[in-house]
Amino acid sequence: MSTLRENRLSRYNKPMTTLIDGKAISSQIKAEVALEVQALAKQGITPGLTVVIVGEDPASQTYVSSKEKSSKALGMNSNVIRFPADASEDEVLYCIDELNKDNTVHGILVQLPLPKQINENKVIIAIDPKKDVDGFHPMNVGYLVSGNAEAFVPCTPAGVMVLLEREKVTIEGKHVVIVGRSHMVGKPLISLFLQKNATVTVCHSRTQNLTSVTQLADILVVAIGKDRFIKAEHVKEGAVVIDVGINRVDGKLYGDVDFDAVAPLASKITPVPGGVGPMTIALLLKNTIKAAKLANGI
Repeated sequence: MSTLRENRLSRYNKPMTTLIDGKAISSQIKAEVALEVQALAKQGITPGLTVVIVGEDPASQTYVSSKEKSSKALGMNSNVIRFPADASEDEVLYCIDELNKDNTVHGILVQLPLPKQINENKVIIAIDPKKDVDGFHPMNVGYLVSGNAEAFVPCTPAGVMVLLEREKVTIEGKHVVIVGRSHMVGKPLISLFLQKNATVTVCHSRTQNLTSVTQLADILVVAIGKDRFIKAEHVKEGAVVIDVGINRVDGKLYGDVDFDAVAPLASKITPVPGGVGPMTIALLLKNTIKAAKLANGI
């Protein structure tokens, strides 16, 4: 654990509070992926990931560069196709069609959001479901809901589940409250937690008496994109708190949870940065391995 994170938690003398180190767990996942890459190489298979990005959004550019660097470091074929912000929908769809046909490309990821002239749904549907390592294609969404093992699970929700698993958090029979119902995080988590036999409640912008609901949570997952929105009064003592939010304020990153206020109450909590964030790329790499194996009948 870094000195910074140790210092952040040192003020909390309660031994019950444990910081969930997403950076360390993501490193474990990457090490496991590296071994799988080596095993596939012995069979003449090199997993290939191609990321398509449209425009110059700084956050997206940083994220894509990190994906490229991480996949190359593990021995994968990694490519980034960059389009200008004024690229047409047809250009992007043609690119995806070509990637679908390329047997050296096992995973395709289109960085979202896209410029307004491009229909995101059309782009997502155009990706071959067997190469949809982001897990957003309707077929993969259906597979996830039905519990089909071939589903590609969206990387951030998958990362949340791995964090809980590696931290040995009991999910079965627990009450999970998810704050946020996005297609990328909240909705996939509903299915993932139900598959683990949790009782799941979903809160959103129309939820009344939010505090009375979140206080029931044994596991509270927050993904709403509001800086430090969840306060101490929202959390019952001993809850596990997973903060998916990333908000940049005055050059600093904060989560959707007020860490300083909530940490003393939680049994386990993820920091921002260094919690769920690193897991997203780690699970993307894991999905790419899965796609390479499926493509080769492994």
